Amino acid sequence: MKTIALLNTLSRFAAVAALAASSTAFAADSTPAPSPAADKLSAARAEIKAERWKAAIEELVKVNDTSSADWNNLMGYSMRKAKSPDYPAAERYYNEALRIDPKHRGALEYSGELYLVLGDLPKAEERLSALDKACFLPCDEHKELKKAVAKFKANGNKYTP
Repeated sequence: MKTIALLNTLSRFAAVAALAASSTAFAADSTPAPSPAADKLSAARAEIKAERWKAAIEELVKVNDTSSADWNNLMGYSMRKAKSPDYPAAERYYNEALRIDPKHRGALEYSGELYLVLGDLPKAEERLSALDKACFLPCDEHKELKKAVAKFKANGNKYTP
């Protein structure tokens, strides 16, 4: 009898521990990343990662999710990085991403970098300031744009990739 009672107690403890662990994991990442199959931008992201800008733009056009901040950010990024960059279009897409989500860290970073390419340090610094407020803790986007702004200033207010 004592063995059965001990097993029941251990079983309940294991169940409670498993539940607590799963709750903690969910709280740490309350927005789980979508599976590649569920992410309609995954093909475009793969093309971007491979630096195939034309193919990325084609994938984004297929998806045509203009109401998505992520879609607009990726389109702006692809337009900016393309072999023949379209900076005015990139700026429009970044601005649309930020209209949809004013704290979109990717759009803030990338548009700040665009402004450095265009030689517009005040606008790049505005984006850096907005990132400072958007990042609860230090975030990669803030670090990267801060580094790019410092490099721009060190090069005599000239952009170098």
